Amino acid sequence: MITLQKSTFLHSVDTKKALASFILASERLSMGPECARFESTFAQKQGRQFAVLVNSGSSANLILFQALRNLGRLAVGDAVGVSALTWATNIMPLLECGLRPVAVDCELDTLNVSPGTLKRAIEQTTLKALFLTNVLGFCDELEEIIQWCHERGILLLEDNCESLGSRMGNRLLGNAGVASTFSFFVGHHLSTIEGGMVCTDDEVLRDMLVMVRAHGWDRELSSDRQQELRVSHGIDDFFAKYTFYDLAYNVRPTEITGFLGNIQVQYWDELVTKRAQNFERFNASIQANNDCIPLRIEHMSLVSNFAMPVIGKTQELFVKYRDQFVSNQIEIRPIIAGDITRQPFYKKYVTPGRVCPNAGFLHQNGFYFANNPELTDEEVTFLCGQFFAQDI
Repeated sequence: MITLQKSTFLHSVDTKKALASFILASERLSMGPECARFESTFAQKQGRQFAVLVNSGSSANLILFQALRNLGRLAVGDAVGVSALTWATNIMPLLECGLRPVAVDCELDTLNVSPGTLKRAIEQTTLKALFLTNVLGFCDELEEIIQWCHERGILLLEDNCESLGSRMGNRLLGNAGVASTFSFFVGHHLSTIEGGMVCTDDEVLRDMLVMVRAHGWDRELSSDRQQELRVSHGIDDFFAKYTFYDLAYNVRPTEITGFLGNIQVQYWDELVTKRAQNFERFNASIQANNDCIPLRIEHMSLVSNFAMPVIGKTQELFVKYRDQFVSNQIEIRPIIAGDITRQPFYKKYVTPGRVCPNAGFLHQNGFYFANNPELTDEEVTFLCGQFFAQDI
């Protein structure tokens, strides 16, 4: 059986031994210096000034939108464009913050929102923000989308949970907008079992994210920022640690998360390179197969592929390859959550709006299989062989 993931971590045995020793030697396992070190290292690797660690990628989305609401950069009722091919907890925080999700369709050959699909959405709705999902390691013509958002005053945000290490030119995905979110769930590029991160270059936003992560208090802010808040609200030293300044949650990570992150982030280059190499072989096989829609990646300089999509040109071809993969003991699953507008919660809470035909097509005709850094050469060859094309 070729599963979507093989191990909890890259270099799993060494990581587990180190974790066991860490736990036995630690007096404190609540959020502390290991988390802070992981934030600093991850921000440096991603090329961002700040990173805020939380307990999941979904929590990263939640605190990002709550922070933007707290700062007044988004307001109740504002329309936020969201990738129609996405995950449920990219939409749920918007609803919880009183925002209005507007599904933006994707392209079949990139799986992502394009300048064209964005333009059609803007023609129908005035967007205050755009929350892009960089699907499975891919993007569309991102520079043009950045320009569109800049010209129209649209706040650009990215869900980069599936695309760590992917690049368009010299730009790492996750660095296009004001902020980006990442997931460290088991099976994602970098695993801390559960965990997530928000990255930004905006210090004001970073401070609010830190407050939203933990109750709305100021304990993790700089002493200058603490003093500013306490003076402006008339808070004395006795009450300072138990004063709550804005709407917030408790989505703090533990030192276990931070420790694991500090081990796994050392393997960033290794895991990105291996996924990119696997992708090149998978993609060459699919390109040589006339049953599947080929991917358009000429605009990308590196694809650090989370998993490999298979898109049948017809429903019959989708069924053919789906059944073939299953019968050959290859684990597959739908592409993310498919067309998010078809999900029951979306139909319940979001007023019916734009139809997204391409996301709908991918919902019906697409699946993905494993691309992880632990796949052997023989396994990659076997997977490529499913498309009846010469392995390259």
